[in-house]
Amino acid sequence: MKHARLLVALLLVAAFPPSALGQGGDVHAAAVWIVDALPPAPGVDERLAQIRERIQEALRYPPSARWRELEGVARVRFVIDAEGRAQSLETSGSSGYWVLDRAAERAVTEAAPLPYVWGRLEVPVHFDLGR
Repeated sequence: MKHARLLVALLLVAAFPPSALGQGGDVHAAAVWIVDALPPAPGVDERLAQIRERIQEALRYPPSARWRELEGVARVRFVIDAEGRAQSLETSGSSGYWVLDRAAERAVTEAAPLPYVWGRLEVPVHFDLGR
């Protein structure tokens, strides 16, 4: 809250410099344009969709799994650090096949840098030979 008040004060000083104020402190001419200090960015839902898409694009179907016609969904859990890398990566839901679970973890690592989202994420990684 203290930072928000400071930001408002700075915006007011920028919008109404002392030269624009008369003797009584009246504003002679003021067109105030308030611009957000943060650049426009995608929302959380859009960033989560980007994360899922990047992981799926980085996925390399293991040849042995393809040969054995293994399919499934592995769920991976991780945290994204400030550089966009996955930390504390683990398989939270097995596909039923060790080889697919490891490939899902590799895809998360290789998809970096990922858009930042705060907190622990759980993402499904799909292995489908029809794709």
